[in-house]
Amino acid sequence: MYILTYIYPGWHKEPARKNRDGEILNEWDLVLNARSVLREQRQPKIPLFIYDDSDVKAAEYQIDLAMEYGIDCFIYCLYWSRGKRVLYKPLEAFLQSKLNTKIKFAVMWANRMPRGILPVKGVRGPLIHKGRFVYTDRDDFLRLVEFVAKNYFSRDNYFKVGNKYLFPIFDSTFFLRDLGTENTRLIIDEARRFLVSNGYCDIFLMALNPAPAFFSEYKKVGFDAVSHYVWLPDWKGDDIQRYGELVLRRQSEWKSFSENTGLSYFPSVSPGWDATPRGFLHSDKIKRRYPFYPVVVGESPEGFRKFLSLARKFTLKENRNNPLLFITSMNEWSEGHYLEPDRDFGYGFLEAVKYVRDEL
Repeated sequence: MYILTYIYPGWHKEPARKNRDGEILNEWDLVLNARSVLREQRQPKIPLFIYDDSDVKAAEYQIDLAMEYGIDCFIYCLYWSRGKRVLYKPLEAFLQSKLNTKIKFAVMWANRMPRGILPVKGVRGPLIHKGRFVYTDRDDFLRLVEFVAKNYFSRDNYFKVGNKYLFPIFDSTFFLRDLGTENTRLIIDEARRFLVSNGYCDIFLMALNPAPAFFSEYKKVGFDAVSHYVWLPDWKGDDIQRYGELVLRRQSEWKSFSENTGLSYFPSVSPGWDATPRGFLHSDKIKRRYPFYPVVVGESPEGFRKFLSLARKFTLKENRNNPLLFITSMNEWSEGHYLEPDRDFGYGFLEAVKYVRDEL
């Protein structure tokens, strides 16, 4: 079994991102100044170590944790919109480190640009601003694949599933809707021909966050598997949701994704969820939209260990040839899902990973 975790690259000053006063944003400011507005809410979530993730030292800190606690691969969020890239410095820092060859890595195409202004202040307007949507076409997608191949697939420690480069797409539903089924299939086929004809291996294309309306399409267009980024909170449920109840609900749904799509489903488990640090809280009343809602309470290393164990059993049974287990995430502190040590639980979430790894 392989344990892979996503790396969120938001922990340095990025000129494309601003706070509400127009100053360049570092998301640590949101995390450290977060507050609880609910009785059981655990805020602020304070890391034991605060770092600048554009620095090689931060990458080496994360590599050391991975090696000690049984993580096989980092998946970096790759923000690309028609050649424009943002939040790319942490991946560069990882590749510059002399330790990077000690762990596998991959990239996920984050085909939705990060929010340009944080914290979110109001509830008016679209949930996803139109400027964040990433549209593509044949030439752009081939240019993306060529860029990823030259810079990442070409490295010996890029993670492969079988003999294919792992390449997840974050908003697979928008990708399909944007291009259309037939056009998507042709573009993916052409990308694969490009790779093979230029001496690369094929890609293992993974559709994240699959929408029921497109379940029958993912296999048709050439995806190899489906999974999720975060699959924990109920987006139509109560304002306050309990971690243990969500674990059982999500575990019961895993097999239906493979049955409905005809593809392998790899579970993605999260240590928690609370995105309220990304919102400007005016009162103690929860607003029913991201990032204020929902709030998951009752998370703990023990509960996370149970979630991991369930995912381990599932993937070993259902994905015998490629038993992958994904964790979201290593460090998305501002959404409340992270493995890195914090003030409340110490190294507890990482120790849960090691415990499940040692069960093998």
